[in-house]
Amino acid sequence: MSKSVYGYISEAWKRPYDGEMKELNRQRLIEWRHGPTFERVDRPLRLDRARALGYRAKQGYVIVRAKVRKGSLRKRAIRKGRRAKRRGLIRMRVNKNLQRIAEERVAKRHSNMEVLNSYLVGEDGKHKFYEVILVDPHHPAIVKDPKMGWIHEVQHTGRVYRGLTSAGKKSRGLRNKGIGAEKNRPSVARHKHRKRPGKKVRFS
Repeated sequence: MSKSVYGYISEAWKRPYDGEMKELNRQRLIEWRHGPTFERVDRPLRLDRARALGYRAKQGYVIVRAKVRKGSLRKRAIRKGRRAKRRGLIRMRVNKNLQRIAEERVAKRHSNMEVLNSYLVGEDGKHKFYEVILVDPHHPAIVKDPKMGWIHEVQHTGRVYRGLTSAGKKSRGLRNKGIGAEKNRPSVARHKHRKRPGKKVRFS
């Protein structure tokens, strides 16, 4: 059985740092590292992944590559008013993955468009690079599209900020069901099921 073009692309991206892909991705990462944080691209780098997530080569679709710093949250050093134990500088973890953070930053920069989905295109020691698929909900080609016209409806406005993309649902713990996932819903980020601190005991 012969494979399609998308099958060969998907197989090549399973090992992006081996064989012929190694030197190509190495050159890309060098350029991206010194390039802008957000950059609009003409066509998706991983065409198979982009089409699987809803991208189509027609008017109303835009691809933006985003660069996100790896690691946990870091804050500025507090000079006074705290003791060292309570200053809260390291090990400050957010309840969002880097992919969701990249989507929200792109959506903030392109406020007239909606984020459809995103996918990883590379990473180095300091950054992760994602290609974010944006859709213009008011473009006539999108409004008339029977498969994509739903994004024009008002209830889908700001979907990325409500964790409705694929990366958002993953960071909210909605990928797992059944035993072991009882405390994931309605959302991990809402602290609904976290253990509350007990009452303080005073000694007279």
